[in-house]
Amino acid sequence: MARTRTQLDGCGIAHASDLLGQRWALLVIRELLLGPKRFTDLRTGIPDISPNVLGQRLRELEESGIVRRRRLAPPAAARVYELTDWGHELEPAVLALGRWASGSPSFPVGEQMGPDSLVLALKSTFQPEKAQGLGATYELRLGELPFRISVTEGELVAARGEAESPDVVIRSDPGTIASVVFGDNGLGKAIDSGDVVVDGSRKALDALFRALS
Repeated sequence: MARTRTQLDGCGIAHASDLLGQRWALLVIRELLLGPKRFTDLRTGIPDISPNVLGQRLRELEESGIVRRRRLAPPAAARVYELTDWGHELEPAVLALGRWASGSPSFPVGEQMGPDSLVLALKSTFQPEKAQGLGATYELRLGELPFRISVTEGELVAARGEAESPDVVIRSDPGTIASVVFGDNGLGKAIDSGDVVVDGSRKALDALFRALS
């Protein structure tokens, strides 16, 4: 059962605060937006959270119907956490909240971002009007972690995992990609220095980064 306020409030915003207002809850959701994760993977994505608090947040989100547990089929047979269909409906709100917060005077510009955080930031900054006519699939490898990104009819879709027959494979790290998209590091300069390694269509690559700039 979802946690409730001492005094019931019929406002949807008030109920959203009940569901998501506990510390770390939004970050747990952020870590699951791009696909299921094991408990240890969630700890890696949110390194400052303690195991006990993470377990408590997961239980609360399960009780609220936002997160569910399932066991992967053999040979993995690991337990993972994932968003329910209703939980996935939070994505536009979470991305909009991130866009809004990035305009804060106290926003920590230039601080480190995790792989999932970076890919979600790319989704939030994507400009459909700059991607007209672009239809391509990308594999973005941030260290050892692959993400598949597709752009079709002005929509960018991203998920954790390898892409099938991508038009472009991009190898880099979150900090470098963030500096190209959000900072003053040019894509060409990052490629020339070897900080970004590209295999595939340079035309499709340039089109993607134009839509992100």
